[in-house]
Amino acid sequence: MTVTGGRGLEIGIGAHYRDVVSQRWPVIVAPQSEELLSSWLHRLAIANGVAPRDFARVLGPGSGPGSGLWTASLDLRLPAPVAACLLTHTGVSRQKLVAMSLKRSAWRPLLLPLRSRGRRGRSTWLQYCPCCLAEDAQPYFRRRWRLATWISCPDHGCGLRDRCRSCGSGIAASDQPDLAPQHLCVRCGFDLRRAPKVAVSTSARRLERCIDDICRLEAVTGRLTGTLTGNLGGSPLVQSLQRLPAIAGLAPTSPLSGLSTSARRRCFEQLARTPCTWLTAGDDGVVVHWRRLILAAGGTGALMGQLVKALERGRHLQASPSRSVPKADLPALLAAYLDLKVQPPRPDLRLHPLAARAGPSRAPDG
Repeated sequence: MTVTGGRGLEIGIGAHYRDVVSQRWPVIVAPQSEELLSSWLHRLAIANGVAPRDFARVLGPGSGPGSGLWTASLDLRLPAPVAACLLTHTGVSRQKLVAMSLKRSAWRPLLLPLRSRGRRGRSTWLQYCPCCLAEDAQPYFRRRWRLATWISCPDHGCGLRDRCRSCGSGIAASDQPDLAPQHLCVRCGFDLRRAPKVAVSTSARRLERCIDDICRLEAVTGRLTGTLTGNLGGSPLVQSLQRLPAIAGLAPTSPLSGLSTSARRRCFEQLARTPCTWLTAGDDGVVVHWRRLILAAGGTGALMGQLVKALERGRHLQASPSRSVPKADLPALLAAYLDLKVQPPRPDLRLHPLAARAGPSRAPDG
């Protein structure tokens, strides 16, 4: 439509903006290594000038903006309309979206529950390493930080945190009403990167690494998720891990995933001082054997290192020239044996029996 005024002013209504520009959003954020889907959604919202709390309306139906953890729920369940919206407007492949989510993860039975508030002794849904956030060009949250079996950072050796160091609240970045990065506490604005390091003993970190390696190994066979029995989380390993507070004698009635990061850290410290008989018990001899090997080596990395060294030694022995093996003189050997039977050597005789081939030794003449 065109309107012409008396002074020759023309106003024209052209095509809709959404029909002219590309369907892609103005800013596309690339997912980082091992990044959680909820973390990526927060960075995506900020980059496009939308507060994380309001970003649910942009994604459309199925995003579930009913609570401050709405993006965290998308980690576990990514509805088809939301996935289609992200595919269309970001160009990020479906494979990357699935990789960032935890929908098909074998670790779901060990995830921390979606809870941002509560007593300090109870778990929250997400942990973080202040050192990792400080080193990131764009701070983001990792997938492994949602696991109850992780208590420390494998890169920095310090303990993980699950609450703001200043106000004690849990992480609820998707409830942020302002254009603020996710490493700032939603409640008080404290910079999570400034939280002091938490010390974790070497033995506790070794146990943590062994448990993670055992879980990854048994997830390949389906034992971790219980897919062999059709019961998610019904595997004996998951049940044993959830009973760790009772095994450690710290919280008899609470599962591992129900404890705060500090409580789980105390649990691992206590268990690291005693033999891991609870982890090497079972009827499956193959499983028990591999668990013992991993525990003895301190993880699959050390176990593979030992294997590589053994293979290198074997290859070196095969490549080395064959040594000439001295042939035994059977008649001389028998003669020496008979000489010993008839006349045993004196106590101060230091010659090998094979040296008596010419007859019994005599003391030197004085």
